[in-house]
Amino acid sequence: MLTAERERPRRRPRRQPAGIGLAPRTFDHLDAQDIEIAEFVDGRRPSTHRDFADAALRTEAMDVYRRFHAAPLLPLTKTVFDMIAEHDRQVAELRAPVPPDHAWLSHQARLAQAALEASGLDLVPCFNDPMPGNFLVGEDGSILLIDFEYASNNDRLYDFAIWSGEMFSSESVDRELIEAYFGRYDEASFARRMVHKALADVKWWTWAMVQHTISSLDFDFYKYGIWKHMRARSIMNDPCWPAFPKAL
Repeated sequence: MLTAERERPRRRPRRQPAGIGLAPRTFDHLDAQDIEIAEFVDGRRPSTHRDFADAALRTEAMDVYRRFHAAPLLPLTKTVFDMIAEHDRQVAELRAPVPPDHAWLSHQARLAQAALEASGLDLVPCFNDPMPGNFLVGEDGSILLIDFEYASNNDRLYDFAIWSGEMFSSESVDRELIEAYFGRYDEASFARRMVHKALADVKWWTWAMVQHTISSLDFDFYKYGIWKHMRARSIMNDPCWPAFPKAL
C-alpha cells in the first residue's frame, strides 16, 4: 500500500553536507524512530523567490551547488528517469488522474532520456529539492541548505534545471548561471538544462497526481500537478524542443 510518507526516500545524506559546511549539523539520537534532529541555526532565514531576483544571491546558490556536486557520491543513485518511472508505476497502480496527452508527454520524456543517456550522464550528489525555504540565507549573503530527503546521485544539470524552474528563471538568467557555475557558457549545457527543466516538471506532476490520490494533507496537489504538466507541455511544444536533445 502506498502512503504519502513512503514517497520520500529514507536514506538521507545526513553528515556529508554539514561536513563540507553546506548544512546544519544533524544528530542521530532518534534514528530508530526515523526522526532527524538538526542544530538550531541562528541569524538566518528561509529564502523566498524574491531573494533570487538578486544576481549576487543567485551566484552564491550556484557556488553552494558546485561545492555539493564536488563532494563524494551519496549512498543512493536515483536519476530523474528513475523518479519518473517510479511515479508512473504508482499512477498506474493507484489509477490516479492523468491528462489526455499523458501518452505523448511520456513519449517525449523517453526520447529525452535516450538523448541524455547517449550523451552520458554526469552523476554527482544532487539536492533535487530547491524549494526556496530549503535555502537559509545569512546576513552576509551566504547560504546553508536544509532538507536533504530527496538528495541522490543524479545528472549534474538536473539540479540546475529544477532550481531554475522553481525560481522561474528566464533563459537569459539560465545562460548567466551556466557561465557562473562552469566559468564559461556553451549551448550544449543550455540545451541539457532545458531538457531537464521539462523532465523535472514531468517528475513533479506525476508525483503530485500520486499525492492527490493518497495524501490527507490540506493542499491542492491536483492544481499543483496540472500547473507542472502545463509547463512541461509548453517546453515540449516549443519549436526549439526538437533541437535541444540533438545539441547534447
